[in-house]
Amino acid sequence: MTGPKTAVEWLASVAPDPEACRWEWERNPLGVALLPAGSAWDVLILPGELGYATLDVLSRVLDRPGPVLVDFGDARMGFFVPPGTAARWLGTGIRTAGAGTWIVVPYPGRSSPGGVRWLVPPDGSGLLTDPALLELAMHEAAAGLATENDGQGPGA
Repeated sequence: MTGPKTAVEWLASVAPDPEACRWEWERNPLGVALLPAGSAWDVLILPGELGYATLDVLSRVLDRPGPVLVDFGDARMGFFVPPGTAARWLGTGIRTAGAGTWIVVPYPGRSSPGGVRWLVPPDGSGLLTDPALLELAMHEAAAGLATENDGQGPGA
């Protein structure tokens, strides 16, 4: 079974107090909660331009990638990956959120104006993006961006 209700349960399960997490989502006007990374998932945070290009590549090779967040202004994009990935990640210019870090997570299935929002919401199944596939997609996306920018690299 998948959908917003099971996605809420899956996300809230990592909170120190899942009931308080659900309460926060329901009553916070921004519809967000602070959740710890590192137990059910880690997050790799890419610059927005590279993130969108990477999501485009992933969407061409996968039926559905794991959950993906984007922040206000589309400056950064967070890809949910298996726990432990952040500790092993060596990519330059990529931030990580793993054990000992917390991230702002919007309520799944509800859109909120501005702020952090889901580009690919969790479906409750626990589906995560494979980090090796994500890395390959990032390389392809970066090469495409470099070509678009006359070899000056992403963000030029």
